[in-house]
Amino acid sequence: MRSFLSAVSTALIVLVAVLTPLSALSVWAEREIGDTDGYVTAMAPLASDPAVRNAVADRITEEVIGQVDAGPLAASVRALVHEAVLSFAGTDAYRTAWNTVNRAAHTAVEQALTSDEGDTASIDLAPVSEQVKRQLSMAGVPFADQIPVVGTRITVVESDRLGAAREVFDTLQIAGVWLPLATVLLAVTAVLCARRRARAVLWLGLALAVGGVLLRLMITVGREPALDDLPPDVDHAAAGAVFDALTGTLRVVSWWLVGVGAVVAAGTWWLSRDRERERDGRPGAGTGAGADTGPPR
Repeated sequence: MRSFLSAVSTALIVLVAVLTPLSALSVWAEREIGDTDGYVTAMAPLASDPAVRNAVADRITEEVIGQVDAGPLAASVRALVHEAVLSFAGTDAYRTAWNTVNRAAHTAVEQALTSDEGDTASIDLAPVSEQVKRQLSMAGVPFADQIPVVGTRITVVESDRLGAAREVFDTLQIAGVWLPLATVLLAVTAVLCARRRARAVLWLGLALAVGGVLLRLMITVGREPALDDLPPDVDHAAAGAVFDALTGTLRVVSWWLVGVGAVVAAGTWWLSRDRERERDGRPGAGTGAGADTGPPR
């Protein structure tokens, strides 16, 4: 019976290592991507990102040049609009407008990632275009009154090629906090089933660290395919900044898992070693060749 319980404990610890990154992903899918406030908070820092600012300026400038017949002044108008957008991008009004457009875009982004009702999600830059138009009009720039304030968008998600990853994301969002709770219960069960519980705690710490490494690898490996799925006309530097912003919390969690897991494992090992020394009544006991360092039994 003891051997059976020890085998169960070992299997559960391995399962915890696998479920730990999936648990982090499920919470992220529900609380950050699936929640409007969480999504806006994650995207907010991009208002200061140079690649994103430049992509916004390029997109608005292209829309203006496409609809304004400036004739020989086209080059000058292009430069003025581009510079005006970049200048506006450094203001508090731009950051407010950025949060506004992302709040409006969240529903489309979530829908594109989790359902069959939309393959593309874009950010409507109308609030930014309106502010730029006002700024240029006040400066007396020719043709400023013809700058369009609707129809200017930047694609941030195109999911027609996401396939299985889209289904996995939907499943993780449904799992929500239940998967982390199940993982915690499995960890507790693994300790209770182990004959040497201190040893089980040590291996659980290592399982957490492994889970953190696996989570970091998932983010790194998934980045390139996610960017490759975007249309060729999308600025990949800006898209990369968006991906990094949305997965920033996951990267932090991965390092926390590695750190906490390592501390738990090292702390448990140290305390176990001290107890063995006290029990044997001499320093260094329990650390020789005969010491038990294997998985929990």
